[in-house]
Amino acid sequence: MAKKATPPASTSAPRVARTAAQNKAVKDRDTKTLTRIVDFADDVAKKSLAGKEPKLAIPLRTKSNTIWNKKQGILQMGDAAAERELFNLNQAKQFMQTCLHSNSVKQLIDAEKTLSLRGMFYKGLHTVAGTKGEKTFGDQDESDGILEDLEVSLEALREELHIYAKKRGTMVGNITIVDNGDEIDCRRMGTGGYAVPGIVEPDVIQFKKCEAKFVLHVEKDTVWGRFNEDRFWEKHNCILTEGSGQPTRGVRRLLRRLNQELGLPVYCLLDCDPWGHYIFSVIKQGSISLAFESERLAIPDAKFLGIRSKDYKACGLSDDVQIMLTDTDIKRAKEIMAYPWFEGHKGWHKEIEGLLNNGFKMEVESLITKDISYVTEQYVPQRLKDKDWLE
Repeated sequence: MAKKATPPASTSAPRVARTAAQNKAVKDRDTKTLTRIVDFADDVAKKSLAGKEPKLAIPLRTKSNTIWNKKQGILQMGDAAAERELFNLNQAKQFMQTCLHSNSVKQLIDAEKTLSLRGMFYKGLHTVAGTKGEKTFGDQDESDGILEDLEVSLEALREELHIYAKKRGTMVGNITIVDNGDEIDCRRMGTGGYAVPGIVEPDVIQFKKCEAKFVLHVEKDTVWGRFNEDRFWEKHNCILTEGSGQPTRGVRRLLRRLNQELGLPVYCLLDCDPWGHYIFSVIKQGSISLAFESERLAIPDAKFLGIRSKDYKACGLSDDVQIMLTDTDIKRAKEIMAYPWFEGHKGWHKEIEGLLNNGFKMEVESLITKDISYVTEQYVPQRLKDKDWLE
């Protein structure tokens, strides 16, 4: 009689349950957010019934209301705010949009579910009763702006509102994480890597095991693919991330957590142009529009590894890699040079002046003209060895 085959053992890692402390943290956070939403709704109702003007103070997310905290090395939001009034015809629609999204957030928290920014737009989208086709929101940008207003006015981050942005960004390397109960070995992610989600808070993602010595963050997926294929993260014992251009909050928050919680240095390999410089500025100091989140997003000790204006000559690159600066590029470069956090930095002034004197910008991919793996086998290893970076 033939022996019955034994099914192969499962290779998938078991789900990891949240700890009691994590569950309590989530519950406390949700309770705090719900209390703020209910207090806001009660205030609107009480004032309306009493014939008083319901108002909502919205902190201004503008350059004039942004403070450079030199001691902490981050941007912070000031105290200036604009009032949004229900009985003001010019502000009534935005006021009601704020109430509409507040109610949707309450429903999400009650249901213990999350929605994307796009999902929130559709959840609140409908024709206003008594109008001739007037919609609650004209487009998603209008909806997203109201959600940011809610964040700052309720002093509750987007993740605390159970809202996330579209996934954009990838990670691979010597770290094992737990994502919503699933154990993920980032050393075994194939060519695609681990897609960084929009919400990466400790109650969602935990760091289980990490042997990496540093994080290398690159600007684009094309560059990340070269480093992953060459297994740079394995040879140099690191974590490799990319942000598909301007990194999302999820990617920035993950980088911040890797830096603060695990003590990993963060090196950024970005293009030699004003946009690459701006991306680094956002990663390091924070951004004007999200200054209220800098303390949980910014990485003051992040380092700019390249590409640098000196590399055209230092690496012996050809004229083929030159991308001539436009008037917009030149204007943006001068604006960045005037940022308070760059203004007193001799290294950055020399770098931006070098870019302007060259008259052209360069992408990380330009190093391929030297050799397919020049960037992974020579450029970055040598820069790390020489500690040749900008802070």
